[in-house]
Amino acid sequence: MPEGHSIHRLARQLADVFAGQRLHVSSPQGRFEAGARLLDGQVLRGTRAHGKHLFLEFGEAGSPPGGTERVLRIHLGLYGAFSFGGDETFRGASSIGAPRRMGETEVPDDGPAPDYAGPPDPVGQVRVRLVSEHGWADLRGPSACEVIPVPEAAAVIDRLGPDPLVPGTGPEQFLERVSRRGVALGQLLMDQAVLAGVGNIYRAEVLFRQGLDPYLTGRRLSPQAGTDLWEDLVVLMGHGVRDGRIITTRPEHRAVVDEAGEPVPVWPENAYYVYQRDGLACRVCGTVVRMAAMQARKLYWCPGCQPPAPV
Repeated sequence: MPEGHSIHRLARQLADVFAGQRLHVSSPQGRFEAGARLLDGQVLRGTRAHGKHLFLEFGEAGSPPGGTERVLRIHLGLYGAFSFGGDETFRGASSIGAPRRMGETEVPDDGPAPDYAGPPDPVGQVRVRLVSEHGWADLRGPSACEVIPVPEAAAVIDRLGPDPLVPGTGPEQFLERVSRRGVALGQLLMDQAVLAGVGNIYRAEVLFRQGLDPYLTGRRLSPQAGTDLWEDLVVLMGHGVRDGRIITTRPEHRAVVDEAGEPVPVWPENAYYVYQRDGLACRVCGTVVRMAAMQARKLYWCPGCQPPAPV
C-alpha cells in the first residue's frame, strides 16, 4: 500500500497539472459513472492529502474561497494507482501508486511527444479519468473512490491522527493519542487514527533510527522519545515527498562497493536499515535482523539496536 508521502506527491502533481482548469470526468470502467456525472465540467479548485486519503476539491471558477461544492475522496488501498500523460506542459511522474502494481515511474528523458492529440484509449479497468486541454490522469484499482460534500470530507480528516506532512502540525496530538494506549508502539504507528500516513516501511525504519523496541507500549513512551520519533518522521517523509521513494539510511551506514568491488547504489540496495532485511546483519551493530508478525503485518527490527526497554 502506498505510504503517506506518495499521496502527498499525488496531491501536488494533480494540482500542478489540473488546478484551476475545467475537467472532463468520466468512468471508462463504468463503476464510477454516477460520481463522474457530478464532477464532469467542474473546475478542480484544489487538492489535499491527509495520511493515505486524497481529496480533490471541485467547484465553479470564480466562486469565493471555501466555495468548493464537492470533494472526490480517494484511498488507493493495496492496488490503486494513477497514470498521467499530456503535452509538453506536463510535468511530473508518469505513474504514482501502489508498489505492487505500478510504483512510481518518471517521465522519460525525451518527454511527452510534441504532437499530443489527447489521451489514449483507456487501458485496463480505469475507474476515473480526468482530462483537461493539456493532459489526463487515469485512476485504477482504488479501495475507495466517492464524491462527498465538504463537511463529510472534513469529518474524515477529523477521524484521522495527525499527519507529519501537514504543515503546522506538531507532535502534541500524536503524543496525546499514544500515551493513553497500552498497545505496542509498532502497532500504534500503523493505526491511522493515531498517526496518519505511516505504513510498514516507515514504521520499521523510524523505530530503528530511534532505537525503540517495537513492543514498547505507548504508555511507556517518554514525551522526549515521542517527540524525537515524530520529528524524524517529518524529515524522512518529507524526503519521500521530494524524492518519490523511501530512503532511510544515513550515508555512513551504506555499503560502498559489493563483493566484486562494484559500486552499490543507494536505491534500492542501500535504502533501508531493517525493512525486508530479516536474516541479514544489521548495518550498524551486526546483529541479525528479525521479522515477526504484528497485526497480520510483517514487523522488522534489530534486537541489538532496539533492545527491550527496562521494566
